[in-house]
Amino acid sequence: MASQVATPTSLQTPTTSSSTSLSSPALSPSSPAQLSPDDVELLAKLEEQNRLLETDSKSLRSMNGSRRNSGSSLVSSSSASSNLSHLEEDTWILWGRIVNEWEEVRKKKEKQLKDLVRKGIPHHFRAIVWQLLCNAQNMPIKDQYSELLKMTSPCEKLIRRDIARTYPEHEFFKEKDSLGQEVLFNVMKAYSLVDREVGYCQGSAFIVGLLLMQMPEEEAFCVFVKLMQDYRLRELFKPSMAELGLCMYQFESMIQEQLPELHMHFQAQSFHTSMYASSWFLTIFLTSYPLPVATRIFDIFMCEGLEIVFRVGLAILQMNQAELIQLDMEGMLQHFQKVIPHQFDSGPDKVIQAAYQVKYNAKKMKKLEKEYTTIKTKEMEEQVEIKRLRTENRLLKQRIDTLEKESASLADRLIQGQVTRAQEAEENYLVKRELATVKQQSEEATAQLERARKTIRQLQQQPQAKGPPRFSEESVLQLEKELVQARLKEAESHCALKEMQDKILDMEKRNSSLPDDTNVARLQEELIGVKLREAEALTGLKELRQQVRDLEEHWQRHLARTASRWKDSPKKNTLSELQDELMSVRLREAEVQAELRETRQRLLEMETQNQIHSNQLRRAEQESHCLQERVKMLTTQNKDLNVQLQEIKRRQAEIECKSKEEVMAVRLREADNIAAMAELQQQISELEIQKEEGKVQGQLNHTDSSQYIRDLKDQISELKQEAGPDLLLERTEGLGQPAQL
Repeated sequence: MASQVATPTSLQTPTTSSSTSLSSPALSPSSPAQLSPDDVELLAKLEEQNRLLETDSKSLRSMNGSRRNSGSSLVSSSSASSNLSHLEEDTWILWGRIVNEWEEVRKKKEKQLKDLVRKGIPHHFRAIVWQLLCNAQNMPIKDQYSELLKMTSPCEKLIRRDIARTYPEHEFFKEKDSLGQEVLFNVMKAYSLVDREVGYCQGSAFIVGLLLMQMPEEEAFCVFVKLMQDYRLRELFKPSMAELGLCMYQFESMIQEQLPELHMHFQAQSFHTSMYASSWFLTIFLTSYPLPVATRIFDIFMCEGLEIVFRVGLAILQMNQAELIQLDMEGMLQHFQKVIPHQFDSGPDKVIQAAYQVKYNAKKMKKLEKEYTTIKTKEMEEQVEIKRLRTENRLLKQRIDTLEKESASLADRLIQGQVTRAQEAEENYLVKRELATVKQQSEEATAQLERARKTIRQLQQQPQAKGPPRFSEESVLQLEKELVQARLKEAESHCALKEMQDKILDMEKRNSSLPDDTNVARLQEELIGVKLREAEALTGLKELRQQVRDLEEHWQRHLARTASRWKDSPKKNTLSELQDELMSVRLREAEVQAELRETRQRLLEMETQNQIHSNQLRRAEQESHCLQERVKMLTTQNKDLNVQLQEIKRRQAEIECKSKEEVMAVRLREADNIAAMAELQQQISELEIQKEEGKVQGQLNHTDSSQYIRDLKDQISELKQEAGPDLLLERTEGLGQPAQL
């Protein structure tokens, strides 16, 4: 029995000297008769394991250092055997057989193995059993560990920062720059280089720390890689933490189903599941409960996965339901942090027993996973839709701003046109007033001319004998005064005419500055017509002025001829004077008619300009109306295009979702293929082990067992002296063969 106790210890702890394991009674050459065939077979397997472990020099040195400095409870096989009770010896024997017959036990007695794991794995067997549970032995990545330590990781600063926070009360990790902190940093750094997508995440260091308490850093690294790959931890520690959200959703659904009153209380207090349960899943209770309790739970986790976290979490809530219902949010947080961890100081058996009384339905968990995936897919679609709507809203705002600017520009143009029209109307009104004044002056001149004609007729009707000479002189003086007044009025009319011409020029300049983009041909025809009328009027005006000049010449000649007549008596010259006055009156009449005709021409021109301006304003209003109609039409087209764009984006989103689903299906098929490949590799390894076992069995059956045992001792001593480089190479090649297959 002592021999069987010592054997698994040598497997677990290669730091124990081989001389100790070989000096046990079971291995003594003087007692071959005490060995049964089963014991011989067990001994052969254990010796093979010892040989493989001792050939790995790097693992040997790492394990020696970690065990020597960590102060862990691993002890040598001889000292442990002397202190074990009878029950502990039975447990050791049982676990020793399980370790050496692992594949057979795992296949045929899986239920009994689970029951043993739930009762707790012995501390000295924990490292090897954990490696066997997660299939972390002989991983190719173990050979890369030393090369990874030589590389630089972008997460080194974060890892260094969190090292001191990991198990600060534990002897192995509490001292700064100690061996425990150094190996913990090495493992975390190596994994951050292997899995760059995850890198480093807070909480993972506690899991690695627990592994380092049980095994060397290379083996801890391999086990951690397996945990991340096969136990859903990698999905939990990804930057998105999507798997953590799924676990929270499943756990909350279990609370709602099995503890409805507590769930309603949590909802009323806005006490979300992630506030107390996220650390349970991320660290497997390592940061929430005492280390012995968390280690027992971790044993079960290595065997059964995350199911134990759901069970233990719900069991804790069941045990504390009455107290939690009485507390508010802050009280519940304090209860989870300070009260619940001390409830299990006596041991984890109570909570583990309660955990396996919790109802756990794997099919329902799968259903909840599908529901959560559907919800997240809808949320992603909604986020995509919200993002699309925000983009459309931003584009519509930009379009609205552009339309508002265009509308403001059109409004400014319209207001400017209205102001210009008002100014032209005012100027037109002033011109009309001036024209009315000119008409009034023309009427006054006509009335004066009529009075002069009457006076002439009266003078012609009077007899020549009558009429004193004094009257004729007075009449001449009166006529001269009227002539002077007529001249003054003519000068005033010329000034007014010049002012009106200047205003007309200004109006023409303003009219030329008005926009005229359409109906150019019609405007040119109107302009040609106006120019023709203006030319005709100017021609008539020139003719009238020529007539006036001719009359003035005749008048000057007449004055020259009659200059000598003023020396004669007034009676003789009365008729000639009256004729002269009549000629002067006719001359003024011609001048007034010319001025009236010129004024009418100017009035015609002003009316023409007014009509042109009215046409321009009407065209501007029509253009504004057309622009408004075009804006409406463009707005309608924009809406139609937006609807089409939304439909296209919706179809694109559907196509993207389908492509994502196809990619996911391809990845699932790849994962299945990888799993099938791993299973085939494992089967190949099992077949090779069975082949070696068959060879050893054949040797045992055909040779003397004691002689074979002595040969094994000699081989072990030779291997210890030579450090076995050739055997290490053979082992590496043997490990590489299944991978190549």
